[in-house]
Parts: sequence; structure tokens; C-alpha cells
Amino acid sequence: MLRARPTHYTSHPEQWDALLQALGLVKTVDDDAWREYDAGSGRVAVGSVDHGHPLDGSTIFGVEAGNLEEFARRTEEAGTQAELHQTPDGATVRISTEDGFEFFAFPARRAMDGTWTTSSEADSALTVVATWVSPFVGLAANDLRNIGARPRSEDDESATFTTKNGGILRIIHGADATNGDLAFEYDGGLEALLDRLRAAKVEARISEGVLYVANPDASGGAAPASIVVEAV
Repeated sequence: MLRARPTHYTSHPEQWDALLQALGLVKTVDDDAWREYDAGSGRVAVGSVDHGHPLDGSTIFGVEAGNLEEFARRTEEAGTQAELHQTPDGATVRISTEDGFEFFAFPARRAMDGTWTTSSEADSALTVVATWVSPFVGLAANDLRNIGARPRSEDDESATFTTKNGGILRIIHGADATNGDLAFEYDGGLEALLDRLRAAKVEARISEGVLYVANPDASGGAAPASIVVEAV
């Protein structure tokens, strides 16, 4: 079991709540400073932080897995370092990649019917994209293969992978190995999304087949101006 689950940290949680629900995600966890949202494919976690916190406005690449011990074992056997950690909040697996990047696999939650699906109330056309920036796209792509992701496209500048249980994992070329920005794909007409966002008073526009949604964290200067939703 593998699912994309990036975590976005923000000092504007209410604005993000409105934005994500207008996009068609469904809130499935609401626990003080921690919220989780299901898309039709993939999941997003949102952590609240104070304004000026080092993580404010940043998205952290991450995944969910079913049996973490088995996930770690298979990843190690495939050739990528994976270390199981027990923390006060539960178990995680830290994955250390060839380009020096690290990310975590978190335990997945089952749905009410016992399956690994996300909420049936989420917009089925919307997919979460977790992005990792790497100076060595080929090496990073091999690490995603080793955790069980499925190649969709790959060249010198980027690589995109699907996951068995929802969401996209994307690598883009950059000078340093680091986290990328949160993004989405939409298998449908972007105009319907634009209407929903405007009805929720979220600023958005469509340009050349891409929906650009105003980022609530952009006023701080470090976050990108827009969240990108690409039509597929």
C-alpha cells in the first residue's frame, strides 16, 4: 500500500481549509493544529504554525504506507535506505535517498469499510501531487521505484510516478535536493473548479490550460504566489 501524502505547514489554516475544500478535498481529520484532507486520489496534511515559523508556507514531501515494517524491509531490499522509527506519536519510516534527500512514510489509515481508499465524498477527478526537487533526477527516480511507486514519465528534467493507493510523486530538476511545492492534477474541466473557488471567495485564474490558485501564504514572500492545478 502506497499513497502520496505531502504535509503543508501554514499560519493561515482557515484560508487553506476554504481553498482545499473548494478544490474538492474532504476534511477527514480535524485535531487542533493538525488537519488531513482527502482528494479523489491522494491525501494532504495541514499543520498550523505561528507566523514567521521556519516551516510557515512550506510543503514537505511524504507518503503513507500500510505495513511500515514490510515497507521498510522491501525498500531496503530494493536498494534504498529505510529506517523504522518509533516515536511518541507512532511509527514512521525515514527514507534516505541517493541525492541526500530524506522523507518519511507514515502509517496509512483505513477507510470505514476497511479498504485503503480515500473519502468517497472527495472530487474523484482531483489528484494530489507531492514534489521533490533533485539535482539528480535519475537517482531520485530509482529511489521512488524502490519504495514501490510506478513510473509514468521520465526525462532529464523531471520524473512522475503514480502510487497504488492514490496520488502522484513528482521529481523536478533543481540545484539542491529539497522539498517542492504542493500541486494538483485534475481530470476534468478546470472551469468548474474555477467556479467553485470563486464561490468560496478564493482568488484563481486559468491560463493556457493551467489553474492558478492564490496561495494564502504568499504574503510572507517565501511561498510561491500560486498553487498550480494542471489539467490531464
